[in-house]
Amino acid sequence: MFNHVTNLNLNYFDKTPIGQSTTRTISDIEAINTIFSEGSVTILADLTTIVFVLIVMFMTSAKLTLVVLAVFPLLIYGSIKFKESVRKSYEKVRNHISTMNSFLQERIGGMRIVQIFNAEEREAQKFRQINRDYTAANLKAINAYAIFFPVVDIISALSLGLMVWYGAGGVLSEEVTIGTMVAFPLYITMLYRPIRMLADKFNTLQMGLIAAERVFKLLENNDMVQNTGTLAPQRLKGSVAFDKVWFSYSGDIENDVVLKGVSFDIPPGKTLAIVGSTGSGKTTIISLLGRFYEIQSGSIRIDGHDLHEYDVFALRRRIAVVLQDVFLFSGSVMENISLRDPGITEAQVIAAAKMIGAHAFIERLPGGYQYQVMERGATLSMGQRQLISFVRALVFNPDILILDEATSSIDPETESVIQFAIEKLIARRTSIIIAHRLSTIRHANNILVLDKGEVKEFGPHDALLEIEGGKYRELYEKQFLKAEAL
Repeated sequence: MFNHVTNLNLNYFDKTPIGQSTTRTISDIEAINTIFSEGSVTILADLTTIVFVLIVMFMTSAKLTLVVLAVFPLLIYGSIKFKESVRKSYEKVRNHISTMNSFLQERIGGMRIVQIFNAEEREAQKFRQINRDYTAANLKAINAYAIFFPVVDIISALSLGLMVWYGAGGVLSEEVTIGTMVAFPLYITMLYRPIRMLADKFNTLQMGLIAAERVFKLLENNDMVQNTGTLAPQRLKGSVAFDKVWFSYSGDIENDVVLKGVSFDIPPGKTLAIVGSTGSGKTTIISLLGRFYEIQSGSIRIDGHDLHEYDVFALRRRIAVVLQDVFLFSGSVMENISLRDPGITEAQVIAAAKMIGAHAFIERLPGGYQYQVMERGATLSMGQRQLISFVRALVFNPDILILDEATSSIDPETESVIQFAIEKLIARRTSIIIAHRLSTIRHANNILVLDKGEVKEFGPHDALLEIEGGKYRELYEKQFLKAEAL
């Protein structure tokens, strides 16, 4: 399950709550496990008991056995109705568990926001409602059991009554012996006890089957990158070309388009800065470059080859991305930088950290590079997390470096420390920079100006400033000059 989920397209994670994936991978798998560890063994034993008792009953008196089994159609009908009722109830139970896990994952992960805005009681009230819905779904299943068990007892009593009615006449006509009449009530008890137990195991069985249905539905989701390429170069020259690229996250380029025929070229070793308002498609471009999403039209080429010709894993290994929203895992600083890649040595990590000025602050941490980072880097400042992610990108020595507003969370003093390192790095590799700071994009060879998914302008900084009424000039005057003045 985990291997499958890690290979799904990012579209799946964009649309699916984390709690739902967690439920599928842990709770649903555990429910399936109970079928084999508890349900199947008991069910097999009960079925064996039923078959054995029926054989003994037929050997003792076939006619009396048929009389006892005359009410079995009622039992079968009741069992079918019970099974359907329990299945629907437990399907709702599993859905409510998924909803509850999603809710808890989001609220606990965002507890800082909950407390900042005094939303504890409101969120608690939402959780109470989710909990009530979960309880109600369980109660419906319990009600089904409360009806079914008495029905089994009534049918058992009917069997016993029919046996006494027919057997009494059989004794008088000497077709049935007294010994048979004494034994059959014991047989009936032995027959219906495992039937009751089988019904009781419907709980485990139904929960497991519903969980299995959900698990298999996810396993059948083939919305993943089709890694059919064979190109796996050790190094890339770094030329990048977008040719009339159209893209929509939903796949509907008619009504929900994000990029509209975007075209541009980046020669090897050159730097492209991408600017534009929020939602213009800047981050989408870098996501497409790593084939995290599939485009609907056009082509993207690296070193003259279409992205689909490359082995996905080999391609991504030559591209490094530094995001604005840094994600750090629980573990040491060293593990977060190397991501436990055996090909990266401690010396390489330290050298990369020194290059951008992160070594000094890491050394000051308790334990230095072995300092244990809490979940999502909660014990580090935003600037420190950003520096660690920067080292993480550099230590892989990529051929294409992408900075997605990577210095936006770093204070001016820290930025000045790493600015020289950035310039050295992008001087010998193809770089794409998304930024709102003039100091970050000034040294770019070309600037791509996006607006609502369309390329409005493309060219060097000075040339774009000369365009009267140009989009870049407008951004420069409104944002960059103001920021520079401040």
